[in-house]
Amino acid sequence: MKLARRLWLLGALVPALAALVALVVAGQLFRYDLEAALDHALLTQVAVESLSVSLFEGSEKRESLNLAMYPLLAQVQPFAPQGELFGQDGRLLMQHPSLPEEQVVTTLLMPGDPRSPPQLSTRALPDGTRVREAVVSVRSPQGELYALRLTATMAQVDESVRGYYRRAFSMAALLGLLLLVLQTFLARRLAGRLGAITGHLRILREGDFSQAPALDGDSDEIGQLRDVLAEVTDKLRGAREEQERLIADAAHELRTPLSLMRTRMDLALRRERGNEELLASFRAVRGEVDRLAVLAGELLELAAAGRGEWDRTKANLVDVVGQSVEAARAEAEARGLIIFLESPTREDVWFDPGGVRRAVDNLLSNALKFSPSGGEIHVRLWREHAHARISVVDQGPGIPPAQREEVFAPFRKLSSATPGAGLGLAIVREVARRHGGRVWVNSARSRGAEVVLELPTRHQG
Repeated sequence: MKLARRLWLLGALVPALAALVALVVAGQLFRYDLEAALDHALLTQVAVESLSVSLFEGSEKRESLNLAMYPLLAQVQPFAPQGELFGQDGRLLMQHPSLPEEQVVTTLLMPGDPRSPPQLSTRALPDGTRVREAVVSVRSPQGELYALRLTATMAQVDESVRGYYRRAFSMAALLGLLLLVLQTFLARRLAGRLGAITGHLRILREGDFSQAPALDGDSDEIGQLRDVLAEVTDKLRGAREEQERLIADAAHELRTPLSLMRTRMDLALRRERGNEELLASFRAVRGEVDRLAVLAGELLELAAAGRGEWDRTKANLVDVVGQSVEAARAEAEARGLIIFLESPTREDVWFDPGGVRRAVDNLLSNALKFSPSGGEIHVRLWREHAHARISVVDQGPGIPPAQREEVFAPFRKLSSATPGAGLGLAIVREVARRHGGRVWVNSARSRGAEVVLELPTRHQG
């Protein structure tokens, strides 16, 4: 079902029908209250008329009705009930107001037990008008039985209820119309906003991340969805740019050794050369091949860090960091460096041991590259609230503040003379991201740089 139809149905038709049902129920309650008030008035009049003294108040002590003695009879006549008094034989003795002879009721009404309560009933006249009747039997002071019947028209009650329904149905129709107009406006606005988001998603599906979703000035749930979509678009754009930059950098890094290899082979093939010259050329080519192998391995490692399922288990992070430090100590001794490790005896964390080991290995590899002979490398592991932190501090030249974010991009090196392809810190960042953590650079207290890897200790799902 379209959004507009759904809003019309749930926002206009259903509320209007609910209001209509409520008004109908209220109308029935209104009718009940009016009829109850009419019954109360009839019973009150019956109580007045049924008093023995009331029936025989005249100077001749003859039968009489209080209805005929109202001082405001002319004013209350339209609302006053009709009174009829029947004798012991059931024949009509008197009535008020008097009716023409042809309209006088000729049916008999026999008196009953005067101790019985008044009997109320409703009947319809030939013209369709409903009337309410109250019948009671009374005994005169002389012991004679009479039947008293009071009849009140319900025309005013029915007219009041009809007037109520006319106004109620008019209000319900007006309410339904207003809701329909309002929901039409809202449906068009929501459809336009959602259509803009759908159109933007189609653009993203085509691979165009250059445009941001259009702003509409609202901050509701759809606005929040638009904001999240804008953030996703920015991240996709950044990922696309990073991917293109990675491809360009990888092509450049691959082209350099390939060009050197081709140049050396061209020189070797240009003229006949002795065995020593050929061996020197082959050794140079072999060095470039090794360089390509290292680069390919680092690229595969970076790709592995960014995709696939990771085996996260709850394990002792101290063991993994210690293994990495022990593996790096042999190279450190060869370079005249000392590695110090400061850590607790146990730190249980949810993590992928293989991925974190690669990250720590790369941090130590960077520190070994930049630390001068005779220097020190300090590795520290500690808990900070709900995170475990691993820091590696070297005594190298340090990293300028302006480049502390840039160094985590692939193929980014502080100097072209720096060995390696510049993928080590990019791998560390990818490992941190996959764990829901982060990595950053601090200035060392004296000289060098401090790289901190932070991992959440709890399971990240």
